[in-house]
Amino acid sequence: MNPLTGLRVVDASTLFAGPLAAMHLGDMGADVVKVEHPRRPDPARSHGPSKDGQNLWWKTLGRNKRTVAIDLHTDGGRDAFLRLARSADVVIENFRPGTLERWGLGYAALSAGNPGLILARVTGFGQIGPYHRRPGFGTLAEAMSGFASSTGEPDGPPTLPPFGLADGVASLATAYAVMVALHARERDGTGQEVDVAIIEPILAMLGPQITRWDQLGTVQPRTGNRSDNNAPRNAYRTGDGSWVAVSASAQSIAERVVTLAGRPELADEPWFASGAARAEHADLLDDVVGSWIARHSREEVIAAFEAADAAVAPIYDPSDIVADPQFNALGTIHRIKDAELGDMAMQGPLFRMSRDEARIVFTGRAHGADTEEVLTELGYSAAELAALRGNGSIG
Repeated sequence: MNPLTGLRVVDASTLFAGPLAAMHLGDMGADVVKVEHPRRPDPARSHGPSKDGQNLWWKTLGRNKRTVAIDLHTDGGRDAFLRLARSADVVIENFRPGTLERWGLGYAALSAGNPGLILARVTGFGQIGPYHRRPGFGTLAEAMSGFASSTGEPDGPPTLPPFGLADGVASLATAYAVMVALHARERDGTGQEVDVAIIEPILAMLGPQITRWDQLGTVQPRTGNRSDNNAPRNAYRTGDGSWVAVSASAQSIAERVVTLAGRPELADEPWFASGAARAEHADLLDDVVGSWIARHSREEVIAAFEAADAAVAPIYDPSDIVADPQFNALGTIHRIKDAELGDMAMQGPLFRMSRDEARIVFTGRAHGADTEEVLTELGYSAAELAALRGNGSIG
């Protein structure tokens, strides 16, 4: 049994936080119905690499989702969406604030006849405030949250991540918020709206930067791969040209690392007793640790750190990940049969449970592949579907 079997989620969002949140819920067994415009599908279908005309990002992002094509601008499409909402537990949307209301599809309309509906609204800046109507993307959240200003080399520019970090964090916050709202519904059967601003969840992940500024008047500097909270902490090149990451957040680990590197006396220095003080001596510690690592292969470094019970990890690319025994033991990488491309690998659900199963049933499906099936479930006849398709309300 899947944990969320029996839960219906309507995914009316695009690029990327909302669709990722729906993907997480679908991985846990929710019946996710992806709603796209008949002539303008989710732009995620054209992002990133493709093979044989099939977008690879969509194969993951769209997994476990039935796809329907409905034009919400039309009367017929509006009626179909209202019917779909009446059958749902959750609707996830990311239109600019006020758009659904302008189409007559605000929460009052969607929850009429379905007072338990949860409407998760995921936008760049939230539903209120002076910026709420601005177009918002994860990149802007990475900039405004302080992430970019604290990332990069000390003498370099603010640095943005090469992937949708803020969207990914917001997707987890959205899935969490949906489950909180569903739990709250257990009290009296009443649903509610959830307002997720992409600028906020990533801010919550960045530690005490606001409190630090408020209490000390300082901001976290750019430190590259170092940390201003502890040392040694960096990426180090091995003798065979590979890279490893070392973290010594715990005092005992820091002592083991310098002992392994042949400088146990450093652990007796007064400044070695705290992470912040060690960070002030990062040049010395990086030289000690880095020079030892540079004399050994990656395999030798990992083995020596493991024997010393010190913290190290190889810096992987995808080929390393799929071959790693720990990822394989966890079942992190799933191989799924895709209708167009055959067997393909992708990262699986986020966690395991002792009684229930999360799984990937199918990869991202073609645009509008399930329109007829889903609308038939809602009570539409073949003649009604033909009429809606004829006037462009559905695809």
